[in-house]
Amino acid sequence: MRRILITGKDSYIGTSFDSWVSQWPDKYKVDTIDVKSNKWRGLSFSYYDVVYHIAAIVHVKENNSDKYFKVNRDLAVEIAKNAKAEGVKQFIFLSTMGVYGSETGFLDKNTKPSPKTPYAKSKLEAEELLKGLADDSFKVATLRPPIVYGKGCRGNYSRLAGMALKLPIFPKIKNERSMIFIDNLSEFVRLTIDKDLSGFLFPQNKEYVNTTNLVQLIAKAHGKELKATGLFNPFVSLGIKMSETFGKAFGSFTYDMKMPGGPGEYNYETCSFEESVERTEK
Repeated sequence: MRRILITGKDSYIGTSFDSWVSQWPDKYKVDTIDVKSNKWRGLSFSYYDVVYHIAAIVHVKENNSDKYFKVNRDLAVEIAKNAKAEGVKQFIFLSTMGVYGSETGFLDKNTKPSPKTPYAKSKLEAEELLKGLADDSFKVATLRPPIVYGKGCRGNYSRLAGMALKLPIFPKIKNERSMIFIDNLSEFVRLTIDKDLSGFLFPQNKEYVNTTNLVQLIAKAHGKELKATGLFNPFVSLGIKMSETFGKAFGSFTYDMKMPGGPGEYNYETCSFEESVERTEK
């Protein structure tokens, strides 16, 4: 049995993973801790085989940006050091696609990170420090997932879902985006544990997502037909060039499918893309 400790009590991704592996009660034992206070420092890590570090802050006031580094970098490294000292075999760090500092483009193994925000910078600095802790007895797996979506998940997907249900028509865009359904991410983490994976990993759905197709599937899940038109495309193209918000919704932003941990290397697709949207919406 693998004994797993998740940092980040009540986190969406952590709760989803716990629920996912509950299908195999004889193979996994999952505990979750809150690391917002100092109480976790009294916990012994020696009981656990794996620490899955999810705890992070995403939004704080600009004049308090040093908090990103105290939590996302320093706390992550402190927990990892404690885990290593007490015999934990694997540390899984949830990072972000945001370390590349872009909202559009094609990312492959040669693309260098260039974070722009304090959040992304703190994550990248944590990655580099954690890499220095890794050795044969302490595996460090750093995950840089793209947009995560699923029932109850906030973020860009939920904003698109709102548009799908409110708008009578939608721009017909030819774009591609890397995304990952929450159950696919949970299954990938399960495989990461089973196979003792380490290094930088880039899980994603086995197909790129087209924004227009996505919003039409969302509308369909609610019994609505959403028509698409190319009439607005010139304005959308201009918006992508001028606005990061437009880029997030309508630009192309993808990982090379051959990146480590990609769907070409491991099978963690739990359902079709259309079914994943249905599960999310219903």
